[in-house]
Amino acid sequence: MLWLLFALLFVLWLLGYGLQLAGGIIHLLLAAALIVLVLNLVRQLTAES
Repeated sequence: MLWLLFALLFVLWLLGYGLQLAGGIIHLLLAAALIVLVLNLVRQLTAES
């Protein structure tokens, strides 16, 4: 589920960056995608141990 959210946010960021839409919102989307990615990685590492 988190990977899907990460992928969606990342694609929206790429589209916005490529089309030069919504200036600051693009960077917020990228930050949100990175936070989701880090949370997912941390959850996977804690589940393995």
